[in-house]
Amino acid sequence: MPDLDHDGGWLLTLDGTPQSYVDLADPTHLEFEYVQRLAHLADALAPAGQPVTALHLGGGALTLPRYLAATRPGSRQRAVEVDGPLVRFVQQQLPWPDGIEVTVGDARAALAEAPAGSADLLVADVFRGSRTPAHLTTVEFLALAAAALRPGGCYAANLADGPPLAFARAQAATLRAVFPHTCLIAEPSVLRGRRYGNVLLVGSTAELPVEELSRRLAADPFPARLADRAELAALVRGVAPVTDDRAEDSPPPPEGAFSVG
Repeated sequence: MPDLDHDGGWLLTLDGTPQSYVDLADPTHLEFEYVQRLAHLADALAPAGQPVTALHLGGGALTLPRYLAATRPGSRQRAVEVDGPLVRFVQQQLPWPDGIEVTVGDARAALAEAPAGSADLLVADVFRGSRTPAHLTTVEFLALAAAALRPGGCYAANLADGPPLAFARAQAATLRAVFPHTCLIAEPSVLRGRRYGNVLLVGSTAELPVEELSRRLAADPFPARLADRAELAALVRGVAPVTDDRAEDSPPPPEGAFSVG
């Protein structure tokens, strides 16, 4: 659907769930708050304009790949999307720029085949409907992600959860079991378990730019908080990492969580 309030803006929905927002005239215009936060992470990780090699699990309308292509010319990017008809639809209606390769397939299968140490940035933003599939929530899955990253590369996952944050806490514990440096990013009301919303989990073998990232997050129209170290440890205390033998899809959103006119 075209954004009637913004020339060049398009909203992609799947089964009534807002999936992607793309501004064809200005790829740096990021409408969804969680995508803004992913962009902040990318900008904090490397000097401005420096090309990156990125692997995106979950394609949608390719909002973040378009942003990186515009702000970091020469970046090499691959997006994996399981929905072939969606890829063809986006290619026809919202064509993406050169430098972005899009393949159809399962995210975990593609990750298992990714060359070792090949990505600077790996972003998992995969939803089946409005839920994260179980096979993308485990220690085994994250071990594949860690193997695909270059030394010091960064993994980021977009999830959604609500009170009492049982899924997000379990995912944070899973992340901490694989990556030595981790953080969680969410709006304060989500982090306090007061409402349903997006949660970003970030992991790396290297120190994360938490101070720079926190400054960028605090300056947003809808500020987010970053939890790491002691705060994140307290959040996951007593929570076991998720393994393949006990994984479940993320919880469904509460009724009325999404509304599309």
